[in-house]
Amino acid sequence: MAFLIRTIDFTAAGREIVRDRVVDQPRLTVGRAAENDIHLPDLAVEQRHVGIDLAADGTLGVRALGTLGFGLDGRVVTEGTIDPRTGGEIALGAARLAVTREADGNIAITIRQVIADEGKMDALRGFALASKLPSKRAMSWIFAAAIVLLLLALPIASHLLCTPAKPDPTGKTEGAVLMDSAWSSGELSLKHHSLENNCESCHVAAFESVQDETCLSCHKDIADHAQKPRLAKGMPPLSQGDALQWSIAEGFGKEGPLGCVACHSEHEGPVRTQAASEAFCGDCHKDLKTRLADTDLANAHDFGKDHPQFRPLYFASFGAAKPVRASAGTMPLERSGLVFPHDVHMNPRGGAARMAVSLAQYGAPLECKDCHAPTADKVTFKPVEMEQACEACHSLVSGRTAGGGFGKLRHGSVKNLAEDLARITSGPRPALAPSRQRPGQIGSASPYRADFGRPVRAYIGISNALSTGGVCTECHLPTRGPTGQADLMPVNFPERFLTGGYFSHAAHTKQKCSDCHAAETSKLASDLLMPDLKSCRTCHLGASAVKTAKIVPSDCAMCHAYHVPSGQWQGLKLIQPAAPHYKPPPPEKSKVAAKIARARP
Repeated sequence: MAFLIRTIDFTAAGREIVRDRVVDQPRLTVGRAAENDIHLPDLAVEQRHVGIDLAADGTLGVRALGTLGFGLDGRVVTEGTIDPRTGGEIALGAARLAVTREADGNIAITIRQVIADEGKMDALRGFALASKLPSKRAMSWIFAAAIVLLLLALPIASHLLCTPAKPDPTGKTEGAVLMDSAWSSGELSLKHHSLENNCESCHVAAFESVQDETCLSCHKDIADHAQKPRLAKGMPPLSQGDALQWSIAEGFGKEGPLGCVACHSEHEGPVRTQAASEAFCGDCHKDLKTRLADTDLANAHDFGKDHPQFRPLYFASFGAAKPVRASAGTMPLERSGLVFPHDVHMNPRGGAARMAVSLAQYGAPLECKDCHAPTADKVTFKPVEMEQACEACHSLVSGRTAGGGFGKLRHGSVKNLAEDLARITSGPRPALAPSRQRPGQIGSASPYRADFGRPVRAYIGISNALSTGGVCTECHLPTRGPTGQADLMPVNFPERFLTGGYFSHAAHTKQKCSDCHAAETSKLASDLLMPDLKSCRTCHLGASAVKTAKIVPSDCAMCHAYHVPSGQWQGLKLIQPAAPHYKPPPPEKSKVAAKIARARP
């Protein structure tokens, strides 16, 4: 008698595929090995799992060939008997072998695969709430309606009906639009973190990009890089793709490529705004003169290769009202009104060094830091004050006072100097020769009698101090006032020499001052001791340079800001004279008679 082995499979689309084959032999083997008569590629089935033998009475004897049993009509056994006339089922892993007898007398074994979770849902359905809840379709519509109501209709309605909230950078004002935080695409930056509960501070109109006027309502002191027409003219032309994208964006209310949101993107997380790359600046400035022929700015692209020479501000004439910018490649002469040779004070073996060593205030030869003290921001330096920086060597002591101490001349004002000298020399005149004196209360021998005449000696002292060779002209240039009297050229210099960029002395503490400023060899006060571009390039190269122990890659944002008028280094404070009209004194010899004549009205 032959066996009809029928295999039933299913395609991915669910279509049933039936394959039949006839095996004419009295014994069959079933297992995972390919040489079995019935091959079942299932890891739960042994290599040779079950043997099926045809008995003389027409029944089938089923016996396990390995160590595992098998399922027979719902029971796990190691051997059993199946009568083909009544049928039976053998379970091996995920396969089910149904044994029946065909009409032609052959024994049919039908093989089909079952789903592992088949019947499980039926067993759990009695414990589920699905029968008590709406259908999945109804639940989907309910949730969709709730989302539209809470996240769309409610915010729009509250935006149209409520009073708009005013911009409040401090974060004290809560937003008036309900559920608007659900539309946030991410956390705000660190600077705008206080506005997270007031979305309408920036988003004034619904479904419209933030406008420049909204940004400027808080950032009133932030000025443009330049005037908008010049910015537009100075920008390189957009590519066709960028121009198309900006046209589409502007159609939806977004500002153009010169708007605030073109560079300052929000909802990127609690981070600081990143500085612009070198390409952001170089795209315009590398060939700026080709588009703006009237600009005073030179083309610049890479600090290590293509950058103009520094042009510091300085006073080109004595008593000038405003400083001027030096021309590129020139050696400007600074007219500050001072007479100060740096080399004399910086010489470690000179007289100034020997005097500084003997003073407890210094105890060593003079250095730059002894006179130049940096401000708190480490960007600029405090003004040099004579009393702290110079008086230890250049004394202002004028004599002993009535109390036994020492009197000092006040520094900084010629008027104060005149008062101090007049007070010193306005006492009784000493007798020209020994003689008899008249007694009495108002006699010449009485202490009551004073010299009420003109203090000519005070005027002589002022003229001596202010003229060439006087004590004041050791540091200051002499001049004549508006009425012709002796005077001094006021100190006149800018607080910042390089106002177009940022420089921190705190980041350069490892360098000596003389590495950049040639003070040790400067013999004249007119020397402008500013470093040039070459001295900076010993360490600072372009953004693409490889960082080493000495080389520092430096992009444009390291020294320059985009919003130039509001940059922290842009405030220029000038130490200027009250009356700028002064002229150097004519050369003349110091004569007492001439000084007395000038002192008379």
